[in-house]
Amino acid sequence: MRKGFQLAVLASAGMLAGCATSPPAQQNNLCEIFREYPDWYEDALAMEKEWGTPMQIAMAFVKQESSFRHDAKPPKDYLLGFIPWGRVSSAYGYAQAQDPAWDDFQDATDYGGSRTNFDDALMFIGWYTSETQRTLGVSKWDTYHQYLAYHEGRGGFKRKTYQSKPALQRVARKVEQQANDYGWQLKQCRQELEDNRSWFF
Repeated sequence: MRKGFQLAVLASAGMLAGCATSPPAQQNNLCEIFREYPDWYEDALAMEKEWGTPMQIAMAFVKQESSFRHDAKPPKDYLLGFIPWGRVSSAYGYAQAQDPAWDDFQDATDYGGSRTNFDDALMFIGWYTSETQRTLGVSKWDTYHQYLAYHEGRGGFKRKTYQSKPALQRVARKVEQQANDYGWQLKQCRQELEDNRSWFF
């Protein structure tokens, strides 16, 4: 009886582990991502409708921040170079949202259940970019400057801290190019995605 119970517990644990969504097989192709995970297309549509942020930009942010890993964390920090000392920041999940920003998101909206949920993470990005436009005047279509504000925080962006970080500027251009690629790809498969969506609904 005890052995049977242990096997049942192990089987349940395995099923729960299997519930975690694996990163998409073809991360550079937005059509393939949405074909693999149709629910993500629904989440992206909902985010776009709620906040007005183009889905290709939000998806490019997720690719850069976490490579679509639900439990992504920043690297560990080390004291004296070898003593583990926590993480370099509190960033976590698909969107790598830090604790203070996630708390602000939860306070300001009805969303924000978990940073490991794809729909919540996308809503966070939509909210953040929308607030960046509202407070700093950066267009939601301006991937480059939106990403700099996302990475540095709005205060840092306003102080132009990114100007002394050429590596970050290169990353922001990379995200911009990825968003452009995603946008072009989306034009090729948008009707297909909508047709599949209407078939299910």
